[in-house]
Amino acid sequence: MNKKYQGTMYACFVGYIVQAIVNNFAPLLFLTFEKSYGIRLSQITLLITINFCVQLLVDLAATKFIDQIGYRVSIVAAHVFSAAGLLGLAVLPQMLPDPYTGLVLSVAVYAIGGGLIEVLISPIMESCPSENKEKAMSLLHSFYCWGHVGVVLVSTVFFKVFGIENWRILVFLWILIPVVNGIAFCRVPIASLIEENEVAMSLGQLFRNRIFWILMVMMVCSGASEQAVSQWASVFAEQGLGVSKAIGDLAGPMTFAIMMGTARAFYGKFGDRINLDRFMQASGLLCLLSYLVISLAPVPVLSLAGCAICGLSVGIMWPGTFSKAAGALRNGGTAMFAMLALGGDLGCSGGPTVVGFVSGLVDNNLKKGILVGVMFPVLLLIANMLLKRQKEQIS
Repeated sequence: MNKKYQGTMYACFVGYIVQAIVNNFAPLLFLTFEKSYGIRLSQITLLITINFCVQLLVDLAATKFIDQIGYRVSIVAAHVFSAAGLLGLAVLPQMLPDPYTGLVLSVAVYAIGGGLIEVLISPIMESCPSENKEKAMSLLHSFYCWGHVGVVLVSTVFFKVFGIENWRILVFLWILIPVVNGIAFCRVPIASLIEENEVAMSLGQLFRNRIFWILMVMMVCSGASEQAVSQWASVFAEQGLGVSKAIGDLAGPMTFAIMMGTARAFYGKFGDRINLDRFMQASGLLCLLSYLVISLAPVPVLSLAGCAICGLSVGIMWPGTFSKAAGALRNGGTAMFAMLALGGDLGCSGGPTVVGFVSGLVDNNLKKGILVGVMFPVLLLIANMLLKRQKEQIS
């Protein structure tokens, strides 16, 4: 990486940690919200849907306004929204007559920040001068995983030592990260994603491009392959190890996140020696194997091991697809990254939904739901081969 842009790279890394905070901190407090504010758990879990829907809307809207106001203003605003939403989480439920309204407003505000970060961080990193952009992109996305692990670990230790009733103090500590990183983005250099004398592709041009739609399928399947297992990992941990839900959350989703982050960090370190096409193809096959182990293994602990393998296998899918898109559609610009983020988010929502729906049809048999989810890595493998063929025909 060009030394001039080292600060930009570090700010991008921390940006994904900020997104991990806004996505994963509030769910740790759901039971606390239920007891403290007398809100039904069904209402509280709806906050996840609100977070997801707002981020989807931001992904879609970003194609129109980000290029007009610029990357710097947009990414600083993303950190402002993230910090403001977290602050609201601590103060609005007590200030407003209806605590639930305070929670909804807070989640909506930090979801705007999270959505902007998701759209902006990858193209900002991609624009930085670098000898191997695939390595940088994979390493970048590993920081979301480490952020997720850090949020769960630090919060768990804090609650254990100081008591969960003091959770607002922890909120103010988490707020420091988007505040400091927002200031950093005011100062670091941000290069242009589109080279001089070139014009970014419009949405219409993207929609008429066959390669773009293959990439969209890959993003949807990447998100679905990841979350279809990640969302149910704690259940497999509880069943496989016979532990409480709290321990299951640590053993399941955290192990998944660690393995996913490890895969991304591995490619971030050795990506210059590894062919991305082959690595993604091998990861897709490993993901397919992990789904079969999870759904067909006769021993619960083997299903839990399958969840860990799945985390390892899906690590490269999301950043790898971004890197392939940047290479295949060099003038894709902000619109391309925003639409790919939208596709990834649709997959993240659709994957767990399909697994849960199918499981409900067969007497809540989660393994059969996961078995149907095999279609996600299979479609990803097919799309990856089609993309390679399309690129060969063009060249």
